[in-house]
Amino acid sequence: MGEQGHETRAPFGIAEVTGRSMYPTLRHGDQLLVHHGAELRPGDVAVLRHPLQQDLLIVKRLAERRSGGWWVLGDNPDGEVVDSRAFGPVPDELVLARVRARYRPMLPGRRRTPLYVASWAVSALRPVSADRSVPRRLRAR
Repeated sequence: MGEQGHETRAPFGIAEVTGRSMYPTLRHGDQLLVHHGAELRPGDVAVLRHPLQQDLLIVKRLAERRSGGWWVLGDNPDGEVVDSRAFGPVPDELVLARVRARYRPMLPGRRRTPLYVASWAVSALRPVSADRSVPRRLRAR
């Protein structure tokens, strides 16, 4: 704990993706660079505590502000519904960090040829962009 009862936290951290709810933006096993205390806007991808099971961290896209918090959605239209359609808006205090970048590890079992390593190096680290069209898509449903 920091001074005056405030917890001190590094501004950046690492998280790992488990599951396919954010595919194709994020894949199972991706490592994420997350930014604690970043400004959040609709379209950003964020790490948050599941509102019904707060020991579980989830990664979702912030679709829009609603009364009671953020409406969050997964990017995978074919995935299991584990987002605000199942649990409603997420209170602000449960949104922990904005995802800034993803890092994809090398595939296990692949031969590390120079061509494979070069193509992996070019694509392994990518910023995770905000999708500012989410509110428009949400209204179109």
